[in-house]
Amino acid sequence: MVFKEFGTINAPTIILLHGGGLSYWSWESVISLLTPEFHVVTPILDGYGENANKTFLSIENSADQVINYVKEQCNGHIFAIGGLSIGAQIVTEILSQNANISDFAVIESALVCPIRGTRLLAVPMCKLSYKLITKRWFSKLQAKQLCVPNAQFERYYTESIVISKQTLVNTILSNGTYKMKEEIKKTSAKVLVIVGEKEITVMQKSALMLHRAIPNSHRYIAPSMKHGELSLTQPEQYVEQLRQLFSQ
Repeated sequence: MVFKEFGTINAPTIILLHGGGLSYWSWESVISLLTPEFHVVTPILDGYGENANKTFLSIENSADQVINYVKEQCNGHIFAIGGLSIGAQIVTEILSQNANISDFAVIESALVCPIRGTRLLAVPMCKLSYKLITKRWFSKLQAKQLCVPNAQFERYYTESIVISKQTLVNTILSNGTYKMKEEIKKTSAKVLVIVGEKEITVMQKSALMLHRAIPNSHRYIAPSMKHGELSLTQPEQYVEQLRQLFSQ
């Protein structure tokens, strides 16, 4: 995993994990708002962007890599950790594996209810979509669905066409079969669970499950927003939610 660092290294550290199909650049607007006060680290998941030469394996493997980074580079503890979509699933797994890794955590649009049929359909779905991945019109549809801002489309397109078929298969499998662990209840972090008001039912259910399972948690339903729309398109609002969490 590649770890990009921004801001002053001696400031409190915040780790932000991007969603599937994206990379560290999806956090740029949020980073610019946070770096005056914080040291921001944005990992690039295996198989994506500058890390496309590797293959994404699983949410659990990614969580292990981040935990090892925190142990080796941050003395085992950070101020906050946040993630979007599969990045949020990784955050959920990290909190489940290491209860005291951070003071605060933000989980945005995390699926924690396995979707039936994922294992059966993942490979056929990838074969179909992988043939289309190099087409700009298809990438534009995907970017719109992912709420990628227009200004970042070229970066999204350039990086999407180098994602390997195996990374795509593993991402879909890991995302669609991930189940919330009971150990999440032991986390000492104060947690903000974010879900868009316009997200599908299973995402709403997942957010509620996380909120009920995590003792020190608050659920925020982003008004009129879709999957990942808050952090990707409304960075000021997203950071305001973070600041409210940090003030607790």
